[in-house]
Amino acid sequence: MKEEIINKISPREALEILRHLAKLDKETKNRIIEIAEDLFKDIDVDEIGEHVFYALDEIDVQDLWDNSGAKSNGYISTEKMAFEMVEEQLKPFYQELFRLCELNMVQEAMHHLMGVLKGLYRYVNDSESEFKDWATDIPEECFSYLIEEWKKRCNRKGQVKEMKLFLKKECHKWSEWAKKIL
Repeated sequence: MKEEIINKISPREALEILRHLAKLDKETKNRIIEIAEDLFKDIDVDEIGEHVFYALDEIDVQDLWDNSGAKSNGYISTEKMAFEMVEEQLKPFYQELFRLCELNMVQEAMHHLMGVLKGLYRYVNDSESEFKDWATDIPEECFSYLIEEWKKRCNRKGQVKEMKLFLKKECHKWSEWAKKIL
């Protein structure tokens, strides 16, 4: 019965317990940091790209139509609503990139960014979603924004070459203009 308690702890409770254990013992704290760093380093560019692609590909055009147009508090254009919907889907990926930069995990941040860029590129080139027709240029804007933010927050000179090679190989139709941002 006592063993089951671990499986019943909420995420908030688990975090509080983890912080408490880290305060009690330096060796435990160091082990927690090691485990966390190992988790952060487990970044699969292709898997992230897939998640981004499907997050965008699953946006329902009907939701766009339902949420745009005349509203009681004004008017929202389909273009603006499409942008907000794409941003909402990408928000967790942005947050993870920024978190990795804040943690000074520059290699991991770059790999995470590569996955997101790959997913955006694939969405534009492979998606058959009706929503995509209403989101013209939005993925490209997000693509540029992410490269700019990565460059400001986390870029290291040695990584620019690696990023350019990645763009040429994985996002070749966008690589020339994207390289100019770097």
